[in-house]
Order: sequence, then structure tokens, then C-alpha cells
Amino acid sequence: MKFENTLACALQLDKEDKLNHLRNSFLFPQHNGKDCIYFTGNSLGLQPKNTSGEIKQVLDSWAVLGVEGHFKGENPWMHFHDKLTKPLAKIVGCLAEEIVIMNALTVNLHLMMAGFYRPTKQRYKIICEAKAFPSDQYAFASQALLHNLKPEDVIVEVKPREGKHVLHTEDIISVIEQHAGETALVLFSGINYYSGQYFNIKTITEAAHKAGAYAGFDLAHAAGNVELNLHDWNVDFACWCTYKYLNSGPGAVSGTFIHERFARDKNFPRLAGWWGNNKLTRFKMEQNFDAIPTAEGWQLSTPPALLLAAHKAALDIFEEAGIENLHQKRKTLTAYLHFILNGINQKYNYRVIEIITLANEDERGCQVSMFMHKNGKAIFDALTNEGVIADWREPNVIRVAPVPLYNKYEDVWRFGNIIENILQ
Repeated sequence: MKFENTLACALQLDKEDKLNHLRNSFLFPQHNGKDCIYFTGNSLGLQPKNTSGEIKQVLDSWAVLGVEGHFKGENPWMHFHDKLTKPLAKIVGCLAEEIVIMNALTVNLHLMMAGFYRPTKQRYKIICEAKAFPSDQYAFASQALLHNLKPEDVIVEVKPREGKHVLHTEDIISVIEQHAGETALVLFSGINYYSGQYFNIKTITEAAHKAGAYAGFDLAHAAGNVELNLHDWNVDFACWCTYKYLNSGPGAVSGTFIHERFARDKNFPRLAGWWGNNKLTRFKMEQNFDAIPTAEGWQLSTPPALLLAAHKAALDIFEEAGIENLHQKRKTLTAYLHFILNGINQKYNYRVIEIITLANEDERGCQVSMFMHKNGKAIFDALTNEGVIADWREPNVIRVAPVPLYNKYEDVWRFGNIIENILQ
């Protein structure tokens, strides 16, 4: 596609965009009476307009039916989960039976590691990317301590090459092979939160299995963003939040994938709770745990109906859009942002903006991380004052993410125009 750094080009691209109408399904923060340029869906997605209606339906059932809302009404809470796994399965590429919606992301990572990280004297290491999200690092370290191991002996970080911001897949494989006999778990992000790099999940999984280790992934920045085929890639488990690209609200309920070879194994080790017990005998309150032979067998507590309602509101829009259509637009929308930013750099005799997110559409999602070589925080503050909601990461990175569900090509062009004016 031929791009131009003109408003006319951006407007034409929007005119040709068959998903452009979905923007009207979301609520935008305002700046001087107009919609902000909202480029931080990688941190918190916008609120769908139908979210309040879905939540109100739960509140109304609670008001009218009380506890009977679990079994009666238009959307009995007992079956809420069943309505969400099929649309979510399309997004992450798996069977509906391999998904459970519960808790929060780091909680679920700990629950998964309770079963998938069982270190022995020989195998005890966890391999991850350097500069993984801090919460993941804390989880790895605390799991090591729970097993009376030293985090510095357990955690192996794969670091970028000297002077680089992203990892080479061959370097990841090399580290896995180097520690093959000692590795219990390879646990990477799907997309690194800082650089925006989309890792080769299939290849990493294959390398982990070849080394005799489990392969798990934190998909916080990948779910609802990039193509995922967790079942076919043979991933052992994965967890994600739903408040970023999945637009389900601050602190929204999390999702977990457990491959069917483990989900169907009722004897696979886990931390158990009553909601993961056999549905036919759950309310008999029997002492012995009988796991549901799906990913639901990992549930602990009664599902949060209000949070599931917010999640449903967002998934309904994904169903309307079609995940393949979203991926197609995402690639073009982010490519246009790369084009605009590269054009700005070409006007200067030094590199003003270093785009550390890879340009290859198979190695990135919506997010573009801009490493600012000069006056980064001042530029970020100026963007905020102009009605651009972006994201700052120390020491000098501005993260922006044009999201195909609600961002326009015009947003990208206006963002570039604002950056140029600030630099001048």
C-alpha cells in the first residue's frame, strides 16, 4: 500500500476501512471538546458504550432476584463463563475447553506455576526475557523462594545483544539449549511490554519441549492484539489480562489457556477450589476434589459476574469485527505510523526518534516504542498538552499503540503532525 504523509491520504485510508464504524462503539476521553488521540490501548483499552448496559443487567438481576440470579433471569450467572470462552478462543487460537476466565493475571501465573513449575535437584531453572514485566519477575523470584531456592540461581534472563533493544530468536534458542538439562520452565512474554517485540511463540515452545521443559507465556500485550494459535503451537499454558487490547475495564478479570493434554488430566497437580469441582456434584459440598476435565478445573472461587459482564461487552465487539479483519487493519495502521515517524526522522541530520519496535509485521503488534534521544519527557508532556494520551516508560521511551477497534488513520497522521510541531 502506498502511503503519503498527508491528511488527504489518512482520510482516504479511513474511508476504505470497513471497520471504521466500530470507533462509534467506544467512549473517548475529551480534550478541548474533541476526542483525544487515544494511543494507550496497550495499557488500558477504551470503554465500550455497551459496558454499562451489560453491568446494569447483572445489577438488575441482583436487585430483583437476589441469590436466584445465579440460576434465573436473562443471563443466569452460573452460565456466564460458558458464553465467553468461544469468542475468546477465536482470539487466542484454541479450543473453548482450553480457556478459563478467572482472577487476575499474576494470580493466574502463580496458579499455573504451582503445577507447571515443580523443580527438582536437576531441573529448577526458569528462562525468561530480560526486562520482563516486573510482576512476572516478582512471581518467578517468589516461586523460587517457595521452593527454598535462590532466585539468582533459578532465573535465567535472555538479554539483547550489545547496543540492541530487542532479542534475536536464535539467541533465545541458544540460551534454552545451553541450560537444557537444568531448565524446568520457559516463561516468556508474548509481546515485551517495553520494546513491543512480538516473540516467536511457536519456535520458543518447540525449543522448550526439546529441552524437556514446559513452555508458558504471559500474553498481557498479545491477547486481542496479534495472531495467536496456542493450541496448534502446542503451548502448555498462557495467561493474559483483559483490560488492555480486550477493553474489559481497569483490573478486569483475567484469562488462562491450558492445553487440552493437561486440561483433560484430572490428576495434573494444581491448587484447587470449589468452583473447579465437577459441576454435577459441586453443590453436594463433598470433601474430595473432583476436577472438571477442562481448563475450568483450575477455577478457585465463584466467578465475578460484574467483571464477566464487562468482558462480554468487549468480546461482543470483537465478534462483530472478526479477529482476522482486526489483524489486517492492525498491520496497516501500525505500518502507517512507522512510515510517518520515519519521515520525521529523515528531516533531521540526527536521529530524533529511534523506533525500537521492529518494523516487520510478524514481529510486532499495535505498539510502537519510541526511544527519544533528546528531551523525551518534555516531548511526552507536550503531547499530553495537545490531547494525545500516550505512555511514558523510563528512562526515555514513549509507547504508542493505534488500536484497530477504535483508532483511525487520521489519528496517526495528526499524531505525527503534532510531533513535528513540537520538535520545531
